[in-house]
Amino acid sequence: MDSSKELFLKYIGQTSPYPIGLEVSRAEGCYLYDPSGKKYLDLISGFSVSNLGHCHPMITRAICDQAGLYLHTMVYGEVIQSPQFMYAKELVNSLPDNLNQVFFVNSGSEAVEGALKLAKRYTGKHELVCFKNAYHGSSHGALSVMGNEKFKTAFRPLLPSVRILDFNDMDSLNAISTATAAVIIEPIQAEAGIINGNPEFFKSLSNRCREVGALLLFDEIQTGFGRTGSLFAFEQLGVVPDILLLAKALGGGMPLGAFIASSEIMGTLTHHPVLGHMTTFGGHPVCCAAGLAALKIIKEQKLYARAAQLETLIRKKLHHPSILEIRGRGLLLGARLDSPERANRFFKLSLENGLLFDCFLFCDDCIRVAPPLIMTDREAEEMCERIMDVLDQTGRQPI
Repeated sequence: MDSSKELFLKYIGQTSPYPIGLEVSRAEGCYLYDPSGKKYLDLISGFSVSNLGHCHPMITRAICDQAGLYLHTMVYGEVIQSPQFMYAKELVNSLPDNLNQVFFVNSGSEAVEGALKLAKRYTGKHELVCFKNAYHGSSHGALSVMGNEKFKTAFRPLLPSVRILDFNDMDSLNAISTATAAVIIEPIQAEAGIINGNPEFFKSLSNRCREVGALLLFDEIQTGFGRTGSLFAFEQLGVVPDILLLAKALGGGMPLGAFIASSEIMGTLTHHPVLGHMTTFGGHPVCCAAGLAALKIIKEQKLYARAAQLETLIRKKLHHPSILEIRGRGLLLGARLDSPERANRFFKLSLENGLLFDCFLFCDDCIRVAPPLIMTDREAEEMCERIMDVLDQTGRQPI
């Protein structure tokens, strides 16, 4: 009989020739467990999906309660389903006044697709601006505004009229013109190895967009819901976007995405043509119930403040000769090592040592430190000790 790994490789479409291959039998809190009972400290959080860790009892209860009422009923936006409007209300009440209508979708990539369409529809323009080493998803439109040619070239032709600028570079903003429909940007570039946005750059970017009539789109798919030390990362920049893109932690562990804008902007999807954007499963009631429970927990327990506290602890405890710097905010951190070879060696050794890590798409000398926001001080200290121990092991063999 085939093993689980053999069945996985045989029947599941793979994304790389070298998948991590960890078999998960259960997960709880900050830990995942394999069939032998060995536990792994989760320092990826499902790429910022599991901000409240795994199997949080209040989220699982919300899922079960809603599943007992109804699952899918009809295409999103056509019938009244309370988990959707209750969650949308909670989101809007957590955001600035201009972000007052929510369009739920299934994922981050679909949120990007919908937001790009919305910006083009509202402005009547066609040009899109993005930034070098940005990551916004893998569907055709999202791939078009990715800022790394290596991942795009095999799938061209993509969307036309896309301009790529340098992140945090004031001079590049002059390239945003009256032909620009939208500028899409991450407040913190994640896959570039955690590069913080410069508040002055973002303020100039916002001003430039207003000057030329372009919409400013913030991709907070990975930075949202407390991960960077505030509920949303844009709060630390002093700039409010025209359209906010969310996913990952939005669903509390369930698949959910959204783009949020003013009712004026969002209303353009309802006419000429009607059904300007559609989705069958977006805003699934079970996903919305889970997301609503998660957001309430984050706000009530002020887990965004907890993320900032843990950042301070980690920066104090995580010191090693091979770590050149720690970048990021809250619990979205990247530890830059002294060589890509050491980072690769660390990645291979971490799983053996009970740490679930992953690398960055566009930065090969950095390791990701993004555990759940519910991590205790003791778990954070243990994490730092184990990271440093594995880094010691990388030096015992040739890099």
